[in-house]
Amino acid sequence: MKLFWVIVVVVLLGVGAVAWVVETPFGPAGETFVEVVPGMGSAGIGKALEASGVIRSRWVFAVYRRYAGGTLKAGEYRFEGAAKLEDVYAKLVRGDVYTKTVVVPEGYNIFDVAAAVEAAGLGDAARFLAAERRDVGLIKDLSPGAVSLEGYLFPDTYRFGRKATPDQMVGAMVKRFRQVAAGLGLRTGPQVARTVTMASLIEKEVRVDGERPVVAGVFENRLRVGMPLATDPTVIYAAMLAGKWRGTIYESDLQRDSAYNTYRRTGLPPGPIANPGVAALKAAMHPAETKYLYFVADAAGHSVFSEDWKTHDKQVAAYRAATKR
Repeated sequence: MKLFWVIVVVVLLGVGAVAWVVETPFGPAGETFVEVVPGMGSAGIGKALEASGVIRSRWVFAVYRRYAGGTLKAGEYRFEGAAKLEDVYAKLVRGDVYTKTVVVPEGYNIFDVAAAVEAAGLGDAARFLAAERRDVGLIKDLSPGAVSLEGYLFPDTYRFGRKATPDQMVGAMVKRFRQVAAGLGLRTGPQVARTVTMASLIEKEVRVDGERPVVAGVFENRLRVGMPLATDPTVIYAAMLAGKWRGTIYESDLQRDSAYNTYRRTGLPPGPIANPGVAALKAAMHPAETKYLYFVADAAGHSVFSEDWKTHDKQVAAYRAATKR
């Protein structure tokens, strides 16, 4: 009988100890990261958490796992400060991995995206730019002659782990482009590169979705009659590629001998000048049938369209007068 009570006391003490370990918060004073790799196993995860000071005991972690169940997700986790074991465990079951966010709005070009990546703390902008030029094989079937991934880094909100490489990031953005493009019926063939290039011009020229198909129609009309597209965003992009963009367009920019300078060259530029969103892609795929050859923004930011130069010149004068007022 005496032995029985000794066993009972020992068991109760053990249960109490486990309960104390489970319920009493514990953890690192500062920021700590623990990476759970696929195939690590619960024993390996417990060992890593203990070694990082996130939990008190890997053995209690193993006992708790038998009780709690669930699947522990792979990824890198961030821990800071004391937490209960159940909260640490729940975090791994949810897959609440640590990521950094990169927001790519419609119309961002490669330089903008690279700057956003750097601002998110995911590496140097120059390394990202090198990757987006190096990895053009990702779009070989879409744009065989591409020298850059410009146009195919789809605008979206991306979440990457701290150790994500530039190649992984551009790969994710191109993958997203393919998903969206397929949904629009834009899959493979020479029309893809043309559509994306046209969409990039539309994206940079107009912000009102309803006006985009009309702008697309204007550009198509100009191409048909052999007129230069004469769009400022291409001049700006040419200056950026040359490393000479000064924040405003100068006469030297308009005279720059670049394939992207649509004031000096007829036809579409050799590739996209930005990364277009869905509305711009749709407009490029379905331009409006119109007789317009010109357009200019009004004071409210909308586009005013004209069929002839004389009317357009008056609209430009009105715009300038309105901006002065």
